[in-house]
Amino acid sequence: MSDDLIAKYGDARLPRYTSYPTAPAFSAAVGPDDYASGLAAIAKAGPVSVYLHVPFCRSMCWYCGCHTTITRQDAPVANYLDVMSQEIELVSFAAGNDLPVRNVHFGGGTPTIMKPREFSALMAKLRSAFLFEADASVAVEIDPRTLAAPMIDALGENGVDRASLGVQSFDPVVQAAINRLQSFDQTEAAVAGLRSAGVTSLNFDLIYGLPKQTVQSCVETVRLAVELRPERFAVFGYAHIPAFKKHQRLIDEASLPDANQRNEQAEAIAAELQKAGYQRIGLDHYALPDDQLALAARNGAMRRNFQGYTTDDCDSLIGLGASAIGRLPSGYMQNHVPLGLYVERVASGVLPTAKGYLLSEEDKLRARIIERLMCDFEVDLGKVSSGSGFETGFLVERNDRLGDLVADGVVTISGERIVVSQQARFMVRAVAAAFDAHFGSHGRTHSKAA
Repeated sequence: MSDDLIAKYGDARLPRYTSYPTAPAFSAAVGPDDYASGLAAIAKAGPVSVYLHVPFCRSMCWYCGCHTTITRQDAPVANYLDVMSQEIELVSFAAGNDLPVRNVHFGGGTPTIMKPREFSALMAKLRSAFLFEADASVAVEIDPRTLAAPMIDALGENGVDRASLGVQSFDPVVQAAINRLQSFDQTEAAVAGLRSAGVTSLNFDLIYGLPKQTVQSCVETVRLAVELRPERFAVFGYAHIPAFKKHQRLIDEASLPDANQRNEQAEAIAAELQKAGYQRIGLDHYALPDDQLALAARNGAMRRNFQGYTTDDCDSLIGLGASAIGRLPSGYMQNHVPLGLYVERVASGVLPTAKGYLLSEEDKLRARIIERLMCDFEVDLGKVSSGSGFETGFLVERNDRLGDLVADGVVTISGERIVVSQQARFMVRAVAAAFDAHFGSHGRTHSKAA
């Protein structure tokens, strides 16, 4: 792939397409009443997943793009968890008190900032409010720097079987540039503790495109990380959006790699992981061949949601906590981001929905197309549109973005089958954007495509 195409598509600011439409399309016209109506109908849509957002950390990593707050005290966390317990009751009541749950995911922030007893109490609240399936999976995002033995024990006792550990980079120069000092020994100790507690699936998050990062430092990070043999890796490109995340202004922009360098880093990481026996999954995930994600990718059953590539086959996601986004058959619902507003709404007995988006049938069709492109690098328009009542010609005809991609050799079209070229797969978000009816209409800055 030429440098010109890398510059044309790889340097573009594009959504990650963990949802469609993406969050900039959400509107305050969608509120608590819409969420309540959607929840009332959800019992007929099968088992759901639950996401709980814990927006607290002990220190700020300068690259972070999450909604989080820095606190050195325990009281704000405890008070927030009390409010989240109230929200669980509100959601359970609106859904009819018998909602079946297949997956639970704790994200943040740093979910393990809570005390072990608080985590156990929150899990008990979830199990009393919903009907957990016998083999329900529970996942937690973890900062290895602050994970202590009592919390590891609590995770094991409450059925946590999956964990995602933030690693990002083991290069001390890069760590200093992003304000996240984390030794290999800290990570190794966390892995050993989680394994002993019965956590059977571990994921490591790595980031490329960070300040002062080089191809060699990326490779060295992978070589250290694979010694711990996590089942999966998620490898993300750093999204520098200081206009939205003011702490990112502490990063020296002059030390950031350009589009070509970012692509070289991503490919070097990919090559090193594949050499270590991991299979490349979708755009930015890697898994051991016998891992469930690898099996789903080979079988065409992989999905994509707010956590990235997943085996989660639930069509509904309940989002709990400030800023959390849920997905129902009717559409997306996002809670208030400011902690004060979130707490105020829940305390008054109202679902804390700030905005959302109600899906049309065309939206659902476009969402299926984008998901298959992001997961499989190809899509059969006839297959995904079957039963939708739509002819697919309108998606291809007069589609200038798609036409450019075809002319540049990024995409080929044969009948109703659209395929991303093997050498251009890192540009798949540009292909997905060609089917995004909202792209470019909201003025939102996204991350670079490569």
